[in-house]
Amino acid sequence: MADEMMVKELEQVVVRFSGDSGDGMQLAGNIFSNVSANVGNDICTFPDYPADIRAPQGSLTGVSGFQVHIGAGKVYTPGDKCNVLVAMNPAALKTQVQFCRPDGLIITDSDSFGAKDLEKALFTTDNPFDELNIVQDVIEVPISSMCKESLKDSGLDNKSILRCKNMFALGLVCWLFNRDVKIAEEMLREKFAKKPQIADANIKVLNDGYNYGHNTHASTSTYRIESKDPKAKGLYTDINGNKATAYGMIAAAEKAGLELYLGSYPITPATDILHELAKHKSLGVKTVQCEDEIAGCASAVGAAFAGDLAVTTTSGPGVCLKSEAMNLAVIAELPLVVVNVQRGGPSTGLPTKSEQGDLLQALYGRNGESPMPVIAATSPTNCFDSAYMACKIAVEHMTPVVLLTDAFIANGSAAWHLPKLEEYPTITPPYVTPDMQGDWTPFKRNDETGARYWAVPGTEGFMHRIGGLEKSNATGVISTDPENHDLMTRLRQAKVDKIADIIPALEIEGDKDDADLLIVGWGGTYGNLHAAMDEMRNEGRKVALAQFQYINPLPKNTAEELKKYKRIVVAEQNLGQFAGYLRMQIPGLMVSQFNEVKGQPFVTTELVEAFTKLLED
Repeated sequence: MADEMMVKELEQVVVRFSGDSGDGMQLAGNIFSNVSANVGNDICTFPDYPADIRAPQGSLTGVSGFQVHIGAGKVYTPGDKCNVLVAMNPAALKTQVQFCRPDGLIITDSDSFGAKDLEKALFTTDNPFDELNIVQDVIEVPISSMCKESLKDSGLDNKSILRCKNMFALGLVCWLFNRDVKIAEEMLREKFAKKPQIADANIKVLNDGYNYGHNTHASTSTYRIESKDPKAKGLYTDINGNKATAYGMIAAAEKAGLELYLGSYPITPATDILHELAKHKSLGVKTVQCEDEIAGCASAVGAAFAGDLAVTTTSGPGVCLKSEAMNLAVIAELPLVVVNVQRGGPSTGLPTKSEQGDLLQALYGRNGESPMPVIAATSPTNCFDSAYMACKIAVEHMTPVVLLTDAFIANGSAAWHLPKLEEYPTITPPYVTPDMQGDWTPFKRNDETGARYWAVPGTEGFMHRIGGLEKSNATGVISTDPENHDLMTRLRQAKVDKIADIIPALEIEGDKDDADLLIVGWGGTYGNLHAAMDEMRNEGRKVALAQFQYINPLPKNTAEELKKYKRIVVAEQNLGQFAGYLRMQIPGLMVSQFNEVKGQPFVTTELVEAFTKLLED
């Protein structure tokens, strides 16, 4: 009976690991997420790290956090506040306690709470818990000293030993939630395959942390989250948005029978796409780290002309620099995918934080009439599908495409069911055919799609030139004729407009037939908005959700669907860009707005409060 009381069943739990940037909190969080996904739990993660390359140890600005939401059923967000907070030092406690529920549990490394440590975190007393008015239960564990004792005969130096303390904390959390550390051990073996001594040390400390919890009964209860929703059969893995984006582009290149070329310049938070693609040379992937942003994009334009599936990756500041080369792809009508992993702006802004401030830049941030399809991924796993479709549209419609993700979904992760490539739509490049020889010109178009035919250099009988100067639609030579320029401008726009024929219709979730409020969002806010809708429906309110993945062109049924609802609120992490765009595209549309620009994901409780107030007004 006592054993039964010691283990409590939970539907969901949120855990947040926090410490110095060098404390390995991202690794601990990632391993715990993978262990949880492996036993069938649904997960959603939120890595929250500073922009500093290495802030002073113990400082408030150098705290790195990793939050994971684990559920027995479907999980849409990383959670508003955590049930368990691991705070490895006073700075982590001071900055992160705001994210812990009042009834939560805090685990600290008591060895890191000395007088000097408290001073670095700007505490004025020797009792940080009283000073912060902490009401949560606190477990003070001498993690650092136990790591030293555990590894005193390992042959490692003191610095290397203390680097293992994140694994002690992980082991303790695994005990708290009845997680099998064998899976974590396998991950550590793989990560440190070339450093077996480091792997052994981390694994020993991991088990020591688990055993410490078990032997001392560090908490009055342990917890179990049993998966209740049966998952589709197949292989699953924990994947973040940047890796899913890379995989989506590799899959598209394979489906199209093309080699994939990435021309890029490192920029947070998009660089991991470059890192991932660079690993797959065996799949025909070519990656080039260029000297600057415009060179990265210009090289990709050249690769597109040469017949590759061409991609360039960046964030908002990089798009500013790439815009001239992007416009070259527009006027030359070449297939190019521009991935913008949005971050806080303007300028350098908040390099490691998330925002949706680049929508209008993607739509209109170039000179002249420069139509470009825009797709926005809605979750870490949806990054795969969005990248695949961006590549399909670029190739089949001979146009550059902007794929918008953001730091939240790019760095966040979720359990991903590995798809079967044969179930994805075909990608058919519109190549010239031998029968076109003789009367072919560079801007001869497919009547159905409006796309020009692709003559890869070296194709016999199709020698041609294209470039940044306007060309004659009839002959392909340089033209300054006013009527021709007007025609070419309209043809390029019509080609993008026709893409609406092949994208999915807008789907409404929730109480779509009788909702009193329609929540509208786009891109990476999907999880938070869906959670808010679910909470309001559980309270008995009639609420629906429309989350846009395809921005330009909009789905063909957009106006028809939105006009069905009397109350519409557009929620986005900017000051109203998508709301303004919808008003422009659908004359007479009346919408309310919910806007935040904080560099953090929406907080579900705040959304529910704001939306409920709208219904009551």
